[in-house]
Amino acid sequence: MAETVADTRRLLSKPQNLNDAYGPPSNFLEIDVGNPQTTGVGRARFTTYEIRVKTNLPIFKLKESTVRRRYSDFEWLRNELERESKVVVPPLPGKALLRQLPFRGDDGIFDDSFIEERKQGLEQFINKVAGHPLAQNERCLHMFLQDEVIDKNYTPSKIRHT
Repeated sequence: MAETVADTRRLLSKPQNLNDAYGPPSNFLEIDVGNPQTTGVGRARFTTYEIRVKTNLPIFKLKESTVRRRYSDFEWLRNELERESKVVVPPLPGKALLRQLPFRGDDGIFDDSFIEERKQGLEQFINKVAGHPLAQNERCLHMFLQDEVIDKNYTPSKIRHT
């Protein structure tokens, strides 16, 4: 019986210089969800969140962008990705139905602690989705992240590398 021996030789790599060590990363996609703003009154009251994107990925047309989105926009994106792509889409933070009941002792879904918790959940969601290589090809993700207004009557399609 032949004995197998593991190859433990070091891989040859070029020495790292200061530009390699401290220069910009080769590919990055940073998405922050923040600056929540609540507008409207009564049943027309809602909270929007600022979505800030910084990237050097060639598939994105803008290297930096900022848009405002509300929870229902995140729901739209999730539904579009589930319908149009082969990506397993993570769940959104919950709808908080109990917080919408009348006569609560707090502001319900407009309470600062709830808005902060939801903001963090939305940021985790969008970073997981946008970090997926197949999702990055979907037109709906690009509209959501970089277009001022989402065209919900768009024709689903893939983005081609430019």
